[in-house]
Amino acid sequence: MRPVAIFRFSATSPPGRFGNWLTQQGIAWELVALDQGAAVPESTAAYSGIGMMGGPMSVNDKLPWVAPLCSLLRDAMTDGTPVIGHCLGGQLMAKALGARVWRMEQPEIGWMHVEVCDRDARREWFSGLPRFASFQWHHDAFDLPPMATRILAGGLAVNQGFVIDGRHVGFQCHIEMTREIALSWCQSDANELPARSTAHRQSAADLQSDLDARLAALGAVADGVYTRWAQGLTR
Repeated sequence: MRPVAIFRFSATSPPGRFGNWLTQQGIAWELVALDQGAAVPESTAAYSGIGMMGGPMSVNDKLPWVAPLCSLLRDAMTDGTPVIGHCLGGQLMAKALGARVWRMEQPEIGWMHVEVCDRDARREWFSGLPRFASFQWHHDAFDLPPMATRILAGGLAVNQGFVIDGRHVGFQCHIEMTREIALSWCQSDANELPARSTAHRQSAADLQSDLDARLAALGAVADGVYTRWAQGLTR
């Protein structure tokens, strides 16, 4: 099988659990480090799937890779090459398909519950779970792209996840979280965390409370999503 291309936009947002899961399943993957100047591939021909991670930038920033990557994503979703996007990656999927990505009045940061709002998705992607605690750290939100089915909802950013054609899935929340990533963000972006938690922004202490148990529960959800997504990988 051809490798999965994983697009990294920032060194602070590595493949995390997604990359770990692919490795554990014996699925080869190739890192496309846009943060280090890697070029966006001209086609999907060399890859069985496309994954995208998060990042601190906005898809509306004037970055040289935004337009070519959006073009590649449109091609992938047209030719059936499975795409999965985490946070910024989900926003890029939405933008590529013409949906609005916009700056929220306030960010969402911390552990927050999302609802699995589609019955078929609950069964196929989330092992029957009606809701789960997700990890949020974002300033932008997206409108639902054309032809997409909303599968997760909640919080200030109502659109937390969507599926297109049963194989392409985009998330606003971070299901790829690891302990290392969570702690590094708390350190590097400490200025974004309040001294006391609010409804949509947690303090560092609350964000890290019961961290291992929360990550284990979210990891089980992520593994189910990745298992379902990988069923569509092309040879």
